[in-house]
Amino acid sequence: MTTHGIDRAALDEASGPLLFVNATIHTLDPAIGDLEHAGLLLDGDTVVSVGPGRHPAAGDDRTTVVDCTGLRIVPIAGLSSLAPGSPATFAVIATGNPTPWEHLIWRPGQAVLVMADGRPRTSAAGPAVPVTRPEASDSPYVGMWIDESGFLYQELTAAGRYDETRGGRPHAYQGSFWIDGDRIVYLDDQGFWAYGRFHDGVLHHAGYILRRAAEEN
Repeated sequence: MTTHGIDRAALDEASGPLLFVNATIHTLDPAIGDLEHAGLLLDGDTVVSVGPGRHPAAGDDRTTVVDCTGLRIVPIAGLSSLAPGSPATFAVIATGNPTPWEHLIWRPGQAVLVMADGRPRTSAAGPAVPVTRPEASDSPYVGMWIDESGFLYQELTAAGRYDETRGGRPHAYQGSFWIDGDRIVYLDDQGFWAYGRFHDGVLHHAGYILRRAAEEN
């Protein structure tokens, strides 16, 4: 089956390295950033290299080349980036949206392809994407967070669960979360992923700016 130029059967049968080419790659690594017309090389369950331009591995007969012209690649597993040495878990999406994370978060079933540990999967939603969760109990970010307007309340518990109240509606969203450094990733019980970042004691999440409840006036 071929979807958006990607031959799923060829991926299923591939036994050597996989090279995704001509993609816009959002690495989520601050040192690498976003790359245009770039290649992503996988060896088994690991990202070997990522970079712009033509990759020398494209000429290797052992390598299966996947043309991602017009597509974006974004990491989705836990807290991993797409830097070399990272787990080969990501989604390929077809969207003109300048914020591809939103497309993946709210429409996970529309991903063109999901790769989990270097192998193709059917969906970006639910437990098909394996993650490893650090313990949340020792995180300095556990507690209640409130956005500036008072619309969104988000409680992060020591058990690694979050519970959101939105517009006065309790338990609007609930699920698991993972924190590594200043980055937080959410997996809602409904099956979609979301993410955020802590900066100078402020949580930036889905367009909201949240502060600890204790800091509210």
